[in-house]
Amino acid sequence: MGSSVRELAGATPATRDRYVDLLRVASLGAVVLGHWLMAAVTPDGVGNLLAVVPALQPLTWLLQVMPVFFFVGGFSHALSYRSLLRKRPEGSEDSVYSAFLRARLQRLLRPTTVFVLVWGAAALLVQLLGGGGGLTGVTLRMVTQPLWFIGIYLAMVAFTPPLLRLHERYGWGAFAGLAGAAVAVDVLRFAAGVPYVEFLNFAFVWLAVHQLGFLRADGRVDPRRAALLAGGGLVTATALVALGPYPLSMVGMPGEKVSNMAPPTLALLAHGLWLVGAVELLRAPAARLLERPRVWRTVVAANGVAMTAFLWHLTAMFGVYGALLALDVELPAPASAARWAQVPLRIALAAALTAALVAAFRTFERPAAPTAPGAPGASGASGGGPLAALGATLCLLGVLGLSMVGFGGLLDGRTALLIAIPVSAPAAVAMTLGGWLLVERAGRGAR
Repeated sequence: MGSSVRELAGATPATRDRYVDLLRVASLGAVVLGHWLMAAVTPDGVGNLLAVVPALQPLTWLLQVMPVFFFVGGFSHALSYRSLLRKRPEGSEDSVYSAFLRARLQRLLRPTTVFVLVWGAAALLVQLLGGGGGLTGVTLRMVTQPLWFIGIYLAMVAFTPPLLRLHERYGWGAFAGLAGAAVAVDVLRFAAGVPYVEFLNFAFVWLAVHQLGFLRADGRVDPRRAALLAGGGLVTATALVALGPYPLSMVGMPGEKVSNMAPPTLALLAHGLWLVGAVELLRAPAARLLERPRVWRTVVAANGVAMTAFLWHLTAMFGVYGALLALDVELPAPASAARWAQVPLRIALAAALTAALVAAFRTFERPAAPTAPGAPGASGASGGGPLAALGATLCLLGVLGLSMVGFGGLLDGRTALLIAIPVSAPAAVAMTLGGWLLVERAGRGAR
C-alpha cells in the first residue's frame, strides 16, 4: 500500500486541486471524531452528550461539517460530468448520464453494499440465537444511521446534470433560487403551519450547498465572495437561532421539537454558507502546505479509505464499548471528569479498531475500471439514462430507509416511515441492491 500511495501522490498532475481532497478527508474525519466524542454510553443505554451538557452544543458549529463535504461533492461532480461530456460521441448524452452515475455510485455503493450485507448477516445470526437486547440491540438500530448521508449524496449525484445546466445558464442565480426555495419552505412551515412542507428542504438546503461547488469549479468563489459567505452566513445563522424558532445545535437532539438537521432548516443552510466561506478563505495557506510530499501522501492515503472508515466507525465505537462492558470496566457518567479522562483511551481504541476494519474492507472502495461513453460495452442505446435514474432513485430510497429502520427487530418485521411508507430492513436492502444493478446495467450497456 505504501508504494502505491507514493506512486499515486507522485503522479498527481499539477492542475489537480489538492485542497478539495483535503476538505473531503477532513470533513469525514470531523464527523467521525464528533460521533466518538458525543456518544454517551452507559450500562443503561446510549445517549447524546450534547443533550446531557447543553453548554457543549456550540461545538456543533465546528463539528457539523457535512455542508463542506457536499460543497466538495458539487465541485467534483461538475468536473467529472464535464469530462465525460467532452469525451462523448455526438448525440449520446444518455450514455454520458449513465456512465456518470455508474462511476460516481461505484465509489459509494461498493463499500456500502458490503457494509450492509455483513451487518445484515450479523443481525440475522444474533437474532436467530435469541440476542438483540442491551447494547447489542442499540448497535443494531444505530449502526446504519450514518447512511442518511450517503442517501442524500446519491440524490446530489443524480441531479447533477440538470442543476449543472441551470448553473451554466444562471450562475449565482441558480444558487439563489435554491436558497430562496429553502426560505419559502421554512416560512410555510413556521409561519403558516403547512404540514409536511419541511421535508422539501432535504432537497433545497443540501442542493443549494452542492450548487456552491459548481461555482467553485468555475472559479467564482474568490476571496471576496468567500468572506461575504463566511460573514453573512455566520451573522444570519446567529440571528436565526437567537430570534427564530431554530435550536442552537446544528445536529439533532433527542426530544427536541425542531431539529436543524432532520429535516434541514434555513439555519443549517446559513451555517453551511459560513463554513464554505471559512474553508475557502483558508485555501491559499492550505495549498502551500499540501505541496509538501509527506503531507500530500497522507491526504492521498486517507482519501483511498475515507468512505470505508466512515461506514465502519460506529461499528468500532460500539465494539469498544461492548468490550469495556464485557471486561467490567466502569463507564463513568457522561458529564463527569472521569468520563473526560477516559476519552483519549476510548478514541485510541476506536481508531485502532476502525483501522483494522478498514484493512479488512478497503479493497471494496477501489473503483472498477471506467467505461468511457461510446467505447465497447458502454451504453449507447436510448433509455440508458432513464434506467440509470430509476436505479439511482431506488438506491436513494433503499439507503435512506435503511438508515432509519436499522437492523434491530429484523425478525419481528420492524419498519420505519419513509415518505409516509413503512419500510423494513429487507425491503431497504432489496431496493439498494436492485437500484445498483440497474445503474450498472445502464452504465455498461450491451456489448
